[in-house]
Parts: sequence; structure tokens; C-alpha cells
Amino acid sequence: MKLLENKTIVVTGGSRGIGKSIVLKLAENGANVIFTYLSSSEKANMVIEEAQKYGVSIEAFKSDASNYEDCQKLIANILSKHVSIDVLVNNAGVTKDNLLLRMSEQDFNSVLSVNMNSVFNMTKAVQKSMLKSRNGCIINLSSVVGLKGNAGQANYAASKSAIIGFSKSVALELGSRNIRCNVIAPGYIETEMTQKLDNKTADLWKQSIPLKRAGVGDDVANLIVFLSSEMASYITGQVISVCGGLST
Repeated sequence: MKLLENKTIVVTGGSRGIGKSIVLKLAENGANVIFTYLSSSEKANMVIEEAQKYGVSIEAFKSDASNYEDCQKLIANILSKHVSIDVLVNNAGVTKDNLLLRMSEQDFNSVLSVNMNSVFNMTKAVQKSMLKSRNGCIINLSSVVGLKGNAGQANYAASKSAIIGFSKSVALELGSRNIRCNVIAPGYIETEMTQKLDNKTADLWKQSIPLKRAGVGDDVANLIVFLSSEMASYITGQVISVCGGLST
């Protein structure tokens, strides 16, 4: 029996980057996965095709996690087809980096809206189902930047730090109903986003990491698998960094 067999797992932002790695790794471990995407149906279909080799159910929905009504409709749609949602992975996020001196109010608010509001919206939408089942697991993606800050990312750091406080509160509220909530704080992970960095900047990041290398999507996805499984049944309210020691 696979580690996540018969579990129904929802992942936001699963068509690319870390989200894609999460979807594929969950499917590999036997989960039935529903993931959201915001723009490219082509990329979403490519993920579905790749995941189908694992013989599990894979579905993709175009949905904006930062929109409250979209999230309510999404979860209602999923629950019309599935008995329950076992795990929610809040992965959707954006960056709009700039020095505070040059950062616009719009860029600050939009990053907070997508990164933090999406976590609230999806958690709020799935909460009743998990309470009814008296079982559930919520995993929220933060960042080492949310733990230590980073010049030029005041908006991103604020949003990722807010996710940590929110998650700890949810863990305290829902723990008595056997609903766990944990946070993963990735460090420098090689994705389409980091590939846009010039070589000099990328090398500087890598040299600041004790393990002297960047991480890959599967490094985060492997932890998602563990936290989603019964092996992590006594872990809640925790922030776990996947960063090669960067946050040490």
C-alpha cells in the first residue's frame, strides 16, 4: 500500500514550479489530487498527463485562490464528487520584488492579497468539511524569507511571515478536532522563477547556503508527502524549513 493511497488532496498553484513537483509526488505516493491553476490550461494538462502514469485520479480547475468566492465554489465542486478532502496544500504565491523606497502600494497589496488571502480563503472553504470528518491536514507554503526577511522583498516577507502566524493559530483552533496545520518554509529552490536570476546572483545565493547548492522541487514535495501521511499524525503547528541550512 502506498503512503497516501485513497487520500484526496487539494493543491493550489499546481501547474508549475514547486506546485507541479508537489502534485506529481503526491500522485506517485497514491493520492488522488485536485490542483488549481490561474492561467495556462496547457501547462495544467501537461501535469495531468504526466501524473496519469501513477494510476490515480488527477483533476485541474482554473481558480483564483485570492478570490474568496472562487474558493468557495471550488471546494463545493470538489465535495460534490468526493466524500471528503483529506489534505489541503496552500502553495499559490507571487513575488513583486523592489526596494521599499520604490515599491508601490499596489505591489505591496497585491502580493499580500495573493499570498496571504489565498491561504485564508482556501482554509476557510475547506474547514467545515474537515470539521465534519473530524480529520484533516493543512500545509501552508511560507518561505525562509518569512523567517529572516530579505532586502527588496518587504511585501513578500510580510506575506510569508503572516502565513506562519495564521497557521499556528489554525493549529491551536482545530487541533482538538484532529485537524493538523503545518508550515513549510522553502529556501532557494530551482524553479522557473529562480531561472530568471543572472548567474552571479544565483551563485551568491548558493554560496550563502551551508550545503552549497540549491534545492529542487522534490525536496519540498517529499516533506509534503510526509506531513500528509499518518506518519506525521502527531505534528502540528510547526514551521519546517527546506533550505539547505540557509535559515540557520
